[in-house]
Amino acid sequence: MTSVPYLLSRHILCPLHERVLGRRTFARLRQIEREQWRSPVEVRLLQMRRLRSLLRHAVRNVPFYTARHKPTSRAERDGEPDRLHLRALPTLSKQDIRAHTDELIWPESPGRLRPYSTGGSSGDPLRFFIDRPRQASDAAARILTHRWFGVDAGHRELFLWGCPIELTRTDRLRAWRDGLFNHRLLSAFDLSRERMREYTDVFRRFRPRCLFGYPSTLSRWAEHLMTYEETLPIGCLRAVFVTGEVCDPVQRRTLERCFQVPVADGYGSREAGFIAHQCPAGSMHVIASEVLAEVLDGDRPAREGEFGEIVVTHLHAFGMPFIRYRTGDFGRLLPGRCPCGRGWPRMDAVQGRRTDGIHLPDGRFMHGLAVIYVLRETPGIEHFQVRQTSDFALEVQVVACEGAPSDVLRRVESGLRRVVGDQIPVRVRRTATIERAASGKHRPVISDVDASAASSSSGASRTPRSAVAVGSDAALEEAIA
Repeated sequence: MTSVPYLLSRHILCPLHERVLGRRTFARLRQIEREQWRSPVEVRLLQMRRLRSLLRHAVRNVPFYTARHKPTSRAERDGEPDRLHLRALPTLSKQDIRAHTDELIWPESPGRLRPYSTGGSSGDPLRFFIDRPRQASDAAARILTHRWFGVDAGHRELFLWGCPIELTRTDRLRAWRDGLFNHRLLSAFDLSRERMREYTDVFRRFRPRCLFGYPSTLSRWAEHLMTYEETLPIGCLRAVFVTGEVCDPVQRRTLERCFQVPVADGYGSREAGFIAHQCPAGSMHVIASEVLAEVLDGDRPAREGEFGEIVVTHLHAFGMPFIRYRTGDFGRLLPGRCPCGRGWPRMDAVQGRRTDGIHLPDGRFMHGLAVIYVLRETPGIEHFQVRQTSDFALEVQVVACEGAPSDVLRRVESGLRRVVGDQIPVRVRRTATIERAASGKHRPVISDVDASAASSSSGASRTPRSAVAVGSDAALEEAIA
């Protein structure tokens, strides 16, 4: 569908959509726009007030926390949780959520809880529920952080993301809805030369205000553009937003060189929420109005500036509270205030997120989520790992849960064949356990294929030139008028 005029989308369609769904997203947005400029002391006091409210609610109304909370003062024994004793509650793991899903839900939660599941990028898909205030909180944080770079709700956004190539009726309805908000979604699962040329044509017609996607796939598209000297009207662009993976310095330089706009990193997850985002001054700010972030070394708080596991409490998740949730990602909180003037804490680059991609002999590259989605949707699978060997073959390990279908391995192989075709061998085997990396993180997709060798085998051997782009602000104004 064609794009919708910005003013119509921003001031009518987007607010109407949120109101119909019962989400006070734009009211929340106005509040956090003010709160971001408060001093660090004021921000901390605000967090403590919201945390006290959440803890009081959780230990009174949510069975999981009622059973586990050990009062540390007379006030707490009388039913008033002490705001200084968040650590009296144990941390929450993915295993806890799987084992106690029903106990983590507020039985009398007003409104409908929406079921969610993680994308399975950790190899361990997780199912949980989110209430409307939590949805509004995350949506408001996303709009706010994009505004930092001149991109507002209703502006044209082009996503290179984990969506299926073949669309179902539901996918088409979702695409139509996204079109009302000027969102255009392209699949990150097929990055053949022909497909990337199609995406280039989409960019030229759509003229987006920003790009959004995985750094690995966006940088690969950027390399394609520079290699084949394909021009883009980048005068319309204000930023490239990357998330889902660590954006390494080479990828960042490639994106900045090609698109000639700032590259901003976002960090969050479906279960933990919108945690942090990079500002124009380069700092990664914790969205402290919405989440409380801790960094733990084992079970003790890490010192300021010391790396550890990121543990998050979402301050607006009352329907299914995630209190002290262990993300499995690593980072550190930094001292000092950002030159941008925001009072929210700063976080260093997150370490530990890595998902390799799949290379095919014909030169095509697929994001690892293309195969992850197959395994996530196959019933009976508890854990998995896919390794692509140096000869392009896929070696798949599957830990099946009790009661899994007898043909679970055949289903996995058939599903992967639909994704990768018949070019490479696919071998699936059942195992009792899957070995983790030295860091303790589980890597769901590992590729031993040399990327440069894969590209050269397909004939893509031209040397990238400097950034190729044309455009102007005048063209931008004409495009969004």
